[in-house]
Amino acid sequence: MAKKGNRIQVILECTEHKKTGLPGTSRYITTKNKKNTPDRIELKKYNPIMKKMTVHKEIK
Repeated sequence: MAKKGNRIQVILECTEHKKTGLPGTSRYITTKNKKNTPDRIELKKYNPIMKKMTVHKEIK
């Protein structure tokens, strides 16, 4: 039986890495409660390609 609730899986992608034009992407998968946070989330996560903490935004 499937779970009921408002939690959905979202993908976070690095915004700073996109601007540099370097190959590869830094992505993370997490969950959020769509009822409490209807807009897109932004989190600071570690980017292993750039070797530093960067801002990751939710993508569709």
